[in-house]
Amino acid sequence: MGRLVSKRWWAGTAVVAAIGVVAGLVWFKPWALWVDETVNEALPSATGTAAGTATGTATATATATAPTSAPAPPMTTTPTGPVTVARGSLISHEHTTTGAVRMVRLADGTYTLRLEGLDTSNGPALRVWLSDAPVKEGRAGWHVFDDGRYVDLGRLKGNRGNQNYPLPADVDWSAYTSVSIWCDRFDVSFGAARIDRV
Repeated sequence: MGRLVSKRWWAGTAVVAAIGVVAGLVWFKPWALWVDETVNEALPSATGTAAGTATGTATATATATAPTSAPAPPMTTTPTGPVTVARGSLISHEHTTTGAVRMVRLADGTYTLRLEGLDTSNGPALRVWLSDAPVKEGRAGWHVFDDGRYVDLGRLKGNRGNQNYPLPADVDWSAYTSVSIWCDRFDVSFGAARIDRV
């Protein structure tokens, strides 16, 4: 009888241990550290529909009112391409991280955060955060980004490459001073950059 109880106890313990191991693997996803995901996106460009319509109308009016022998006067136009308004360089925190960060104003007035030449480790629940926290070197900077205000721009698309993260229309990017590749699973920064106006 004692042996039967002992066998059942060991069998139950083994099942619980196996469930614990599987749950731990699902939670930590250690294999992600050895799997690279490269995403290369082009910098967004404006469609130019509204600007094209306005330019066409202005050109037609100028041509109609100008003398036929004189050329049309030059027109003042707003930039039609992306403009970098702030930039920074990523530093390593919990994982070795390199690359550049740019805040880009598009021709339609919207803003996009762009990661260029990103190279970091893969991991579970990696997010891109725009934050008001200071960027600190070493372990002192690993956990500061959830202490103040931040905007979650979405899941990190890949741990390598060039990627775009559009800002919500109601977000004033100038109220934030840093960007973090944030592991939401373990509340730690893989790498971060201070962004400065240009």
